[in-house]
Amino acid sequence: MSSTNQSSVSEFLLLGLSRQPQQQQLLFVLFLSMYLATVLGNLLLILAVSTDSRLHTPMYFFLGNLSFVDVCFSSTTTPKMLANHVLGIQTISFSGCLTQMYFLFVFADMDNFLLAVMAYDRFVAVCHPLHYMTKMTHQLCALLVTGSWLVASLNALLHTLLMAGLSFCADNTIPHFFCDVTPLLRLSCSDTHLNEMMILTEGALVMVTPLVCILASYVHITCAVLRAPTTKGRWKAFSTCGSHLAVVSLFYGTIIAVYFNPSSSHKAEKDTAATVLYTVVTPMLNPFIYSLRNRDLKRALRKAFVHGFPSSW
Repeated sequence: MSSTNQSSVSEFLLLGLSRQPQQQQLLFVLFLSMYLATVLGNLLLILAVSTDSRLHTPMYFFLGNLSFVDVCFSSTTTPKMLANHVLGIQTISFSGCLTQMYFLFVFADMDNFLLAVMAYDRFVAVCHPLHYMTKMTHQLCALLVTGSWLVASLNALLHTLLMAGLSFCADNTIPHFFCDVTPLLRLSCSDTHLNEMMILTEGALVMVTPLVCILASYVHITCAVLRAPTTKGRWKAFSTCGSHLAVVSLFYGTIIAVYFNPSSSHKAEKDTAATVLYTVVTPMLNPFIYSLRNRDLKRALRKAFVHGFPSSW
């Protein structure tokens, strides 16, 4: 292997979100609270979907998968940051940094694909209600989720291998609380043109294609809802899709702001704030957004706590 592909950096220094001791204590408590809320909220949603037979439908199957991915997504970054604070260290190994980046890509892509799949599910339910059960079969649902995992894993592997081929010669300080691709590219002392080109082309294709599918689905849904004969029917359809649209807006807005702007426009503070939104805040809010106005989920949760979970659990 040529020397240009060798990295002299064996570890990176994660500066976190603040260098002020008082702010660090406050941020530790805040992030610990948000992480616990994320894990608890999403696990409760998964248990509610799993234990109530009336929720064994495609919509809740995808929602349960989204909750599982959100737990994993948040667990990729937050526990490491919390552990570094408790142990009084700021370092992460080179291999650990690449591993963290790989799983960050996998779970971000899975969120992306599952939001698109859920939009398609709502499109079929609203626009083709009589054919819903024949179209959204168990086999198709399983195929959509399995295919999403495969594409997400391959996409993450591509970007991780490209990052592993770069050289990091001197500066190893990352002004962030985890190993994200943008600050890592800034630290490299080799040519990052290929990495940036792949992010803006292949990465954009992976991200934008599901977004286009979501927008197309909701254009058809909106047209179908506006043709509904009663105001009650329109309100019911919009309320069903409103939670999904809120999650889509928050997730895609922050992703596009961080990764698909020219590198010259990136500022560390703005990037960090945006990444906190989609890696920590969004996974925490998702179960609350989806269950707050969902009577079926609230009924399933009440039933689970009043009567207890099945013995198999």
